Amino acid sequence: MAHILIVEDDFDIQELLQNYLENEGYQVMIASDGEEALEKFHQENADLILLDLMLPKLDGYSVCRAVRQESDVSIIMLTALDGEWNQLKGFDLQIDDYITKPFSMPILLRKIEAVLRRTTGYNGQKYLTYRRLRLDLDGYKAWVGDQTVNLTQREFELLKTLLQNQGKVLTRQMLLNRVWSYDFYGEERIVDTHIKNLRKKLGADYIETIRGVGYRVDIQTEEKSGS
Repeated sequence: MAHILIVEDDFDIQELLQNYLENEGYQVMIASDGEEALEKFHQENADLILLDLMLPKLDGYSVCRAVRQESDVSIIMLTALDGEWNQLKGFDLQIDDYITKPFSMPILLRKIEAVLRRTTGYNGQKYLTYRRLRLDLDGYKAWVGDQTVNLTQREFELLKTLLQNQGKVLTRQMLLNRVWSYDFYGEERIVDTHIKNLRKKLGADYIETIRGVGYRVDIQTEEKSGS
């Protein structure tokens, strides 16, 4: 299930969003100011950030700018500022959507689902499939055809991240931020070692090396999926 970081200083809205999204099956994290938002962002692997603009310590624009220096995680700005200038500034900072308060919870939910489908491949299902590969996202299990593949947690998360971003080149640093997060203190070449191990265990080279940049899983086509 997707992880959502809610950055909101109004505790009533915090509680409303958290209860509603958890009831829909999402895993939710909370931050009450801009500095805490960046701490949570570095500590947890969020799939989407719901970001207020008027925050203590660091405003939403500053948070967004800092996040975008490291990650392309989905961001929806959720704010009372409804002016055109505010919205344009948000989109200039590469947010995915902009929703003004007051808002409809069902509409917000549909927008979250749409953004996650577009940016991470998340579709609310338990399994993620690609060609002959299938991942059980809840059980951390993997199969190639009918053969079980034993992956470590890091390998599973790395493979899942690449599959959810088909067609996108992910740099080593982006993969470190998403998979290792705050647990990582060594060289970024550790990613190369895990990719090598994944290729060996899968018995097929689903992961393409983009020399000097990072790694990519190609977008699945009907022709490839039947091969």
